[in-house]
Parts: sequence; structure tokens; C-alpha cells
Amino acid sequence: MNKQFSLTIENTLYEITEAHPETIDVFVSRGFPQMGDEEKRLTFGKSINLKTALMLKGINSESFLNLLRETVEGISQQDVTLLNGPVKTAEMTGETLSIMGLLPCPVRIPLMENFEKFASTFTAEKGIVLNYQLQAASLGLEWVEEHILGRDSAEELPDLFLSAGFDLFFDEEKFGHFRKSGVFKDLTDFDTVNSDFEGMGIIDPEGLYSIIGAVPAVFLVNTEELGGRKVPESWEEILKPEFENTVSLPVGDFDLFNAILLNIYKNYGPEGVRKLGRSLLEDLHPSQMVKSATRKGNKPVVTIMPSFFTRMTGGKGPLISVWPKDGAIISPIFMLSRADKARQLKPVVDFFASKDVGEILAHQGRFPSLRSDVDNRFEESNYMWIGWDFIRDNDIGALIRECMDLFEESSKEPAQ
Repeated sequence: MNKQFSLTIENTLYEITEAHPETIDVFVSRGFPQMGDEEKRLTFGKSINLKTALMLKGINSESFLNLLRETVEGISQQDVTLLNGPVKTAEMTGETLSIMGLLPCPVRIPLMENFEKFASTFTAEKGIVLNYQLQAASLGLEWVEEHILGRDSAEELPDLFLSAGFDLFFDEEKFGHFRKSGVFKDLTDFDTVNSDFEGMGIIDPEGLYSIIGAVPAVFLVNTEELGGRKVPESWEEILKPEFENTVSLPVGDFDLFNAILLNIYKNYGPEGVRKLGRSLLEDLHPSQMVKSATRKGNKPVVTIMPSFFTRMTGGKGPLISVWPKDGAIISPIFMLSRADKARQLKPVVDFFASKDVGEILAHQGRFPSLRSDVDNRFEESNYMWIGWDFIRDNDIGALIRECMDLFEESSKEPAQ
């Protein structure tokens, strides 16, 4: 260990990796892919300390510090995010199940810790090895596409896949064409859904796709920048001319942004998407959005972000959280299970659809669960969701590309 360097949560990520390069892989595997790139490590790593980075990801600081110190001291420590399955403690059947997906960053660590325990027990009891790669959603679709695209037969697909968003699962060029051939089956057995989602028709009527939770998008309004305008309380108000060039949107968060584009298109048509483009001031990461009130220069009046990040404001200052009256747009957390592996997969599906996982989603990430016995702890819980009829009637992948073209074109237009 570098005796001249005392590792604390106040150190920047760059300081830690400069003093101990062996920690770079730890950061990358735990949801900080920027640290694996020398240039990004220099810029991103210097801009944020460990305390803030872990808070944004919902990672326990004590556990992470221990992992870093063990790495520095050369203690062999398996990282559950890199395991290819648990230690074999029972006679093996020769069967394996492959599980792949992207987990929301704020809840990835507790989910992985729980899943690793489940996987060990599952293998011990069933003799089936679980090969899993469950990465941070911050890696984005590029990581998914690298592992998924180009697979022509169902046998080449993972046995179970998890991720939020519409782009991957309904794009005819990606997963979409498998849906029509009956490759997937909903194994969750949700007879009823959480009262927050009651009457929305969120369960797939065809019984193909599962949804275990959702990522809701809400408004964060800087009241000091309103300039006489009333606080916007709906998506319709965000599209009004008075909010042109004043809104920060999560363009880089493809899962959530695509959900926003689709819902705006469904409810307000192509012109609604153009208006959304004209509202754009800039694209900010949610952590930057929360700090936007302290910035110099042009500040967004409204930022649109996952509800998880709104609690970082602490209820102080000019920033107030607004739950849209017409509903927080949701990006569902989908789970796809191969129908031909239903018997073997059922216990794994039951784990991800369990009350314990539902409470991790809802309580640690503010991602409401579909389970009827989970208290999602939202004071307001009206949601906007595009619906299965809209999904079935449209080529979602092509529609996302069309909406993005409209959005980008209008975002470059001068304010009217």
C-alpha cells in the first residue's frame, strides 16, 4: 500500500486510482465505466469525490471502502458482479442458465448482493449453474448490443434478460422479432398488481413480457428562474412556448428518454415531439441537474429526471420537485424469460419478482414495484405509460428513431 496516501471517501476517484491503479477495475466493475478510459478518468475522476459518487449510485460507502482496501492490500476478494456462477456445492446436473441485463445504478449493489446469495443456494439445491452478467445501466445499450445483436436463433439468446426501456426489447432489428415467434413467456404469476398501477393495464395481455418495476420521470423546478411563469404541473405545460430553451432533459439516459419521446408522441403527436425539442436547454446527468441552481450563467428552469435524484435536493433552496398531474412518465423494468426454459427459470424469475427485490427497487431506488404487497412509499402515484395496444400497433424501434430525428431537428431551431 502507498504509505503516503490515506484512502478516504473524501478523495477524488482520480486520486484513488492514481495512488492505486489496481482499483481501476473495481470502479469499472462497480458501475463507473469512465474510469477505464484514461482521458475520462482524468476529467470525470477529478470532478467527483468518492463520497458523492457512491451516493449517486446508492452504494454503501463502508462496504465499498473495504473492497478498495482489500484490493490494495492484495486480498483475494470475488466481486459478485464478475462471477460466472456460484461455487459448486452439490452434484452438478450439467445444466446452466444464462442471465444477462442492466440494473438501475442506485440499486445494483444491493440487488447483486441478494442475487449472489440466491444463486449459491439455487445451485446447491438444483445442481444448475447460473452464468450471469448483470451490469450497471450506466454502461448503456452499447454493452447489450455487443453481446446480443447478430444472434439469429432463440438458442443463442440469454435464458433471462433484464433491463429498463423500450429500445432493445421492441426493436424489430434487435429483440422484437423474437416476440412474434413466441420465444418469451411471462413467468411472474402476478395475479394482482400494486395499487399504484391498478387499472393501467400494465401486465402484458399476451403473457410474453414481464414487468417488475418502473423508472418514473418527474420535474425539478428552479423557482428562482421562473421569471413570472407559473410552476409547470404537467407535460402539456412543459411543451408551451414560454418554456422553450429552458428545460434540461435526460437525453443521454436512453431508457428514460425514449419513454418520454414515445409518450409525448402518443399524446401530442409529431408536433409535441418538436415542441419538446424546442424546450431543450441542455442535456445534464441527474447529479448535475440537482446542482444546477448553483451554476453560473444560463440555468435550466425545469429539469426532467428519475424521481430517485430529487431527494438529493434535501428540500432546501430554490429547487422543488413536481410530480406531473398527468402522470410521471415511466420506463418499465422488463424481464424476458425464454419459454423453452420455463421450468428451470421459474425460481430465478420468482427471485426477481419477489417482495424483497420489490422493496429494494422501491425503497432504495424509488423505482415503484408491481408487487401488490410492496409499499412503494410515494405520496403521489399517477403514471403515464404508453400501453400494450400502442406497443403492438407500432414498430417501436422505428418510431423511436423517427422521434429522435424530430427532436434533434427542432432542438436546433431558434426560439420563437
